[in-house]
Amino acid sequence: MKDDSFRKYLFISLAGAVGIILCIVFFFALFRFKQVMEGIRTLESILMPFIYGAVIAYLLTPVCNFVEIRLNALLTGRMKVNEQKAARFSAAIGIGLSLLFGFFIVYLLLAMVLPQVFESVRGIVQVLPGNVVKWSDWIQQKLADDEVLANYAEQFINAAYQNMQVWLNTKFLPDMQVIVSGVSAGLISALAAVKNIVIGIFAAAYLMGNRKKFAAQGKKLIYSFAKVPVANGILDEIHYINRVFGGFIDGKLLDSLIMGILCFVIMNLLNMPYTMLISVIVGVTNIIPFFGPFIGAIPSALIILTDSPVKCVYFLILILVLQQFDGNFLGPKILGDSTGLSSFWVLFSILLFGGLMGFVGMVIGVPTFAVIYDLIKKYSNWMLRKKKLATDTSVYEELSSIEPDGEGYRYIHALTGEARQSRRDMH
Repeated sequence: MKDDSFRKYLFISLAGAVGIILCIVFFFALFRFKQVMEGIRTLESILMPFIYGAVIAYLLTPVCNFVEIRLNALLTGRMKVNEQKAARFSAAIGIGLSLLFGFFIVYLLLAMVLPQVFESVRGIVQVLPGNVVKWSDWIQQKLADDEVLANYAEQFINAAYQNMQVWLNTKFLPDMQVIVSGVSAGLISALAAVKNIVIGIFAAAYLMGNRKKFAAQGKKLIYSFAKVPVANGILDEIHYINRVFGGFIDGKLLDSLIMGILCFVIMNLLNMPYTMLISVIVGVTNIIPFFGPFIGAIPSALIILTDSPVKCVYFLILILVLQQFDGNFLGPKILGDSTGLSSFWVLFSILLFGGLMGFVGMVIGVPTFAVIYDLIKKYSNWMLRKKKLATDTSVYEELSSIEPDGEGYRYIHALTGEARQSRRDMH
């Protein structure tokens, strides 16, 4: 009896100590947020090759599994090879073919897109001086016909010239060293990114080769630290996370590819300029939920504006139509309800994670927040069931109070005065 009492008080003391420690850590992170983020970025830069490797391995693992399962069945079924040798050989071939598949897809996209993009950029560079002269002549003609407008334009040009002189003398020239160092830092960052990607490819091969062992070790740790029902729940949640992230990322990549192709085809039919360049911008930015089409439309519209203002208007109408088609038909067909989030939470997650992590945060923010939302929902429902309360959200609409009523509860609603009965088995 004394041992049970001692264990009870020990557990309460440990729980209180852990709670205090977590509060201290939370407030430290809150008031030292900048330093904490700098530490996270430092750790991120150190682990970046492994992050690249994990992303590559995650994207290529379905291909690896497909090849490995079918090759293993072929070897053991028809060639009567030892099962262990067949498994090792199938795993090695699966990893090699999945990496080759990834290289082939990247090469195919670059071979199709880069020449057209370079051609579009070269066309912009060649046409831009002539367009500048054309616009300049048009402005001069308008000013010559309107004396008041000419005076305003002259005042604006003089003010702009003076501001340019001040900026050159006070900002640009003193900051030239900073600009040069920034360009150097950009080149170094590009080389570092290439190095990280190369190392990441090797890390991806090791991760795919040991994925079953790592999964088994992870499950072993989970069951060693948690009770069996809790461990089962953790594994279910991990499967849910994998399903949400995998479904969202794969679906979003396919959705963006289709949108880029549609944009390319329609722009060609409308005889618009720089079709490949614009389609690449639209397709890449479409990966970002909600804001993606508009982010891609702004630079694309400016590029088309250098060629023709009328075509720029047509392009904006086209983007609006494509965005409506994607948001109301194509996106739901491909993604379905993979996240289970309402439009408000989608917008909230994009702004939150985009502010914390930039472009990457805007891409992964929606599935990440969907997982957090699901965890909170499951914990809330679990606590409600412990208290023998309803978990159906509609029960709590316009709720005024909950009153005990025998073995169940009465839910009093303010506007209708309605009382709903709930029993112990209500979920």
